[in-house]
Amino acid sequence: MQEHSISIKKPIQVCIHGAAGRMGRRLVALAAEDPQLHIVAALEAPDHPQLGTDAGRVAGLEPIGVVLSSELGSAKPDVMIDFSVPEAASRVIQTCLDQQIALVFATTGLTPEQTARLREAAQHIPVLQAPNMSLSVNLAMKLVELAAQALKDHDADVEIIERHHRFKEDSPSGTALAFGRLIAEQMGQNRHVHGRQGRPGRRGHEEIGYHAVRVGDDPGQHTIVFGMLGELLEITVRATSRDCYARGALAAAKFLAGKPPGWYSMREILGL
Repeated sequence: MQEHSISIKKPIQVCIHGAAGRMGRRLVALAAEDPQLHIVAALEAPDHPQLGTDAGRVAGLEPIGVVLSSELGSAKPDVMIDFSVPEAASRVIQTCLDQQIALVFATTGLTPEQTARLREAAQHIPVLQAPNMSLSVNLAMKLVELAAQALKDHDADVEIIERHHRFKEDSPSGTALAFGRLIAEQMGQNRHVHGRQGRPGRRGHEEIGYHAVRVGDDPGQHTIVFGMLGELLEITVRATSRDCYARGALAAAKFLAGKPPGWYSMREILGL
């Protein structure tokens, strides 16, 4: 009788940078229950008060056998997911370059120099960056792009309204700005106006208006309004919990593992 060997696929080895933050804790919790993933490192700032604590405990779980650390140590991850702060970007990028680790970069608020450094890193390792890891948001970006293409010569005004929790430090959100860039590429607006007050005068088609709302624990909402005389189109996407961002980042990690060096996007995960 012929024997057939069974191939068991090894789980993807994952490092989570920013593991004690709001998003990092959800990444740990969701990755820990995913049989396709194995957390091998959970990183935080060198002065974080919970260093040395099991990352599972930090995330509200049973221990997972990985302690919160400021250094990668002997861990050999396939992919690093970064949900931290812009100040840590250079260290994250350099670590991934030194260790040849694929990088899912979800931190927003980078300087142009940091973005250029990330682009440069993609020549040597696989990098996926997105201002928002939600699959629904990235699908909405495609819909917004299509709407902008169709309405560019039809007298449409564009306003972007975003709502987030009171703890968010940047305004408008990186996602709102990304929507604005996509629209401007199609419709040609060259003015980006952040809120209005007083008597700014008649609105011109050359501008996109941004309006940021900060309330409670709202995990994120974006509404893009295309307004014409007699009609308007609104495209709205809402998060009901932060898990949508974490799940999107984990999907990105699965996609990126084993890919050749290059610059990747969430659109490829969605097949767009």
